[in-house]
Amino acid sequence: MPRDLRPPVDILHYEIVQEQASALGRMGRTLEQALARLREFDAAHESSENPAAMQPARRKLVMEAGQALWMFVVQREATGLRDSRHIMRTYNVPAEVQHCMGLTPPTSKPISK
Repeated sequence: MPRDLRPPVDILHYEIVQEQASALGRMGRTLEQALARLREFDAAHESSENPAAMQPARRKLVMEAGQALWMFVVQREATGLRDSRHIMRTYNVPAEVQHCMGLTPPTSKPISK
């Protein structure tokens, strides 16, 4: 049985980098899915006769995409990738999603005093 002759710190570093790459992939796929749901919603309701009735559902999709974007940007920054402009271009992130990035909707539960 061959023994790994690398120092333990190198082995640990390799494992950490692998997990960072895996997490980036998961976050990127989550963002892609959230943006796809928003685009599908917009395409399905583009000729809606009552757009005001669709606003709450659409707003929820925008907020979900904003949260996914936030998680992806934070994960990238944790790995040293600080410039988010590449994400915005590559994923074609709408401005409204960028503006709500990281915002969480208010809870419906009243806060106890």
